[in-house]
Amino acid sequence: MSLDADETIPLPDEFATRFDQGFRPPCQLYVVSPPAIVLADFVEAAKAAFDGGPVAAFQLRLKDVADDDVLRACEALLPVCAAADVAFLLNDRADLAAKAGVDGVHLGQSDGSIAEARKLLGAGSTIGRTCHDSRHLAMEAGEQGADYVAFGAFYDTTTKPSHYRPTPPILGWWTTLSQLPCVAIGGIFPEYAAPLVAAGADFIAVVRAVWDHPAGPGAGVAAFAEALATPRG
Repeated sequence: MSLDADETIPLPDEFATRFDQGFRPPCQLYVVSPPAIVLADFVEAAKAAFDGGPVAAFQLRLKDVADDDVLRACEALLPVCAAADVAFLLNDRADLAAKAGVDGVHLGQSDGSIAEARKLLGAGSTIGRTCHDSRHLAMEAGEQGADYVAFGAFYDTTTKPSHYRPTPPILGWWTTLSQLPCVAIGGIFPEYAAPLVAAGADFIAVVRAVWDHPAGPGAGVAAFAEALATPRG
């Protein structure tokens, strides 16, 4: 049976529990920027977010913005991330990530090859790949040298609307199969995160839950602490 054919076979909810699970670090928070920002204000918002609790990674994901503006945003936000020990990734553009000197890039399915990104960014960079709800795309990404795979959108989202709807067992399938980290993304708020952590997510990627939190982005980050501590399996 081909891997493409396997895509049509639903994963049972208890799939990952059938196998011995090796050690994986606790699930961590991966914060993604809104698609549009006012740079000076957002620098302060990012500082507040990182003061709210542990954040492993930050992704700058700006849409319909000139390259020079993206590079200016990187220049302003890089020291904020460095001071908080947060990895800085840029969305889509490996060429701009190389120019900006950030820690890596997140590539969608149409954003170029992982191999080309690696040539631009070097062996020590972090390269992630969007895999939607596809086991096949995740396997390909791993084989091509990605450092992590991202599944989503798990829930309805207005940030980046998607018709893909993976279910939590895909996270357990991946962590049973691979040592590469997996990211869960898409409409995730604290009240929805625990099942994804339990299923095997290594990172929970969030946008509006942090930046639109009524008490500010620091409170938005802090609100995930309980869910991130959910035991796996």
